[in-house]
Amino acid sequence: MKQRQRSTLLVASLLLLASAIFWSELPLLPRAPRAAAAEDAAAANTAHADAPTTVAEARGRARVLHETLHGALQVMHRDFFEEDDATTIPSRSLEDVFKELAREYQIELRWIAVNTDAMSVDHKPRTDFEKDAAQALASGKAEYEATENNVYRHAGPIRLASQCLKCHVPNRKSTADRTAGLVISIPLKSP
Repeated sequence: MKQRQRSTLLVASLLLLASAIFWSELPLLPRAPRAAAAEDAAAANTAHADAPTTVAEARGRARVLHETLHGALQVMHRDFFEEDDATTIPSRSLEDVFKELAREYQIELRWIAVNTDAMSVDHKPRTDFEKDAAQALASGKAEYEATENNVYRHAGPIRLASQCLKCHVPNRKSTADRTAGLVISIPLKSP
């Protein structure tokens, strides 16, 4: 089996494993095409019914989701990203996954710059939570979290190793690892 095929299988397996752990009661097979508004409303109700009840449960789901996406991002960069043909950037590809998670489960995911310049204006920390999370991750914390308005927010580091810095930090003065962040917002089930 070619390396790209193995990597594709690995990424797909990681995402499937996360889905199985994350939503053990939800179907894992692709769904038939949807009939727009009515089915989207039903999906929103199902997502709310499957929302975590406690912060501890949300924290566990966020950690599994963070590790799965971090691992998938690293594999995609290693096996698919070619600097000379940068038509698809791995983090942009994962943003399609983010959109689907937001649509199906109301879980929001967002990249943030931590101790590098943002590669996109969309990655600059915007909210107070994101700014505080960027500071915490830059100081070496393994995660940062808060709960507000019945939404659990989790930020975890995304390691930018020295081979990543050519694109992520083109004017660097050292090859020391840097950090980006992934913010995960999970609505909690209303009491």
